[in-house]
Amino acid sequence: MAKRAYYSFSQFLKEKFGCRVWKLSLHAGFSCPNRDGRLSREGCIFCNNKAFSYFAREGRFSLREQIAHSIEYAKKRFKAEKFIAYFQSFTNTYASPEELKKKYDIIREFPEIVGLSISTRPDCVDEEKIELIRSYTKDYTVWLEYGLQSVNNSTLQFLNRNHSFEDFLRALELTKDKNILISVHIILGLPLETKEDTLKTAKVISSLPIWGVKFHCLHVVKETLLEKLYNRGKIKLLSQKEYVELICDFLELIPSSWVVLRLVSEASPDYLVAPSWVNDKQSVIREIEKELKGRNSWQGKYLN
Repeated sequence: MAKRAYYSFSQFLKEKFGCRVWKLSLHAGFSCPNRDGRLSREGCIFCNNKAFSYFAREGRFSLREQIAHSIEYAKKRFKAEKFIAYFQSFTNTYASPEELKKKYDIIREFPEIVGLSISTRPDCVDEEKIELIRSYTKDYTVWLEYGLQSVNNSTLQFLNRNHSFEDFLRALELTKDKNILISVHIILGLPLETKEDTLKTAKVISSLPIWGVKFHCLHVVKETLLEKLYNRGKIKLLSQKEYVELICDFLELIPSSWVVLRLVSEASPDYLVAPSWVNDKQSVIREIEKELKGRNSWQGKYLN
C-alpha cells in the first residue's frame, strides 16, 4: 500500500465513524479576554470572527437553532449522517463552568451528534473546566483546539495574543491523559518570522502529546489591525507557491499519526482583503498534494 501523503481529517472521520460526518460550526455567544478588556480590547491583529463564522455575522440564531438548521442543511446537501458540534467563535472556555455546561449540554438534545470540538485560548482553561470537558468523553469523541499559532513568544507579542508558549505548555499539561484529543492552530506566513522560525514551531511541537493540527495561512480581513498594516505596506503575504512549499516543509517535520484538521484557511469573500487565492481551497490542496508527490515526501518524513 502506498504511503499516505498526510493524515487528513476526513480519513480520520471515516475510520472512526464509518459514515459521512459533518462539522457544525457554532457561535455560542462567548467573549474573549483579548477583547473584553481583561487582557486587551483590541484583540489579535488578524482576528475578525465575522470573516469566518456565518452565525457570528448573523447573530440572530440561538445555539439550538444553529444546530438544528445546520443538521437539516447538511443532511440534505451532503447526505451527512452524523455530526460534530464545533464551538468555534471567540473563546469557548471563557465562562464559568456552570455556563459552559449549560451550553455544551445542548448537544445532548441531538442524537446525531457524535463529537464535541471546542476552540479556545491556552490561557483560558483550568482544572475544573478540563474536568467538565472530560465528562463528555463518556458519550462523545472530544477534542480541544488550542490557538497556539507559533512557539515564538516575540511573534505572539507582535500578534497581540497576550499569551505565551509557556501558557500553552501549562494547558497541555492540564489536558493530557484526560481522553481529550488535543489539537493546535498554527499560522504560516506570520510577520517577523523567517522560514527557520516557522519550522522551529514544527520541531518543537512534534515531541508534544498532540493529536491534530489545523493550519492557517496568514490572510487579511476587514476591520482588523492587520488590514491597517497591510494597507500601509507593512505586511508581506505569502504567495500560493510559497505557502505550498512551507506547509510541505512543516508536514515533513510532524508525526504521521497527527490528524491534519485543515490544510488552508479561508474567509468570507465579503471580508477577505488578501490574498485571494486562500479561498480557492481545493486548488491549494491539489498543489500541496502535487508538491509532496514531486518531492517523494509525506507527513513525518524528516521527523527523526
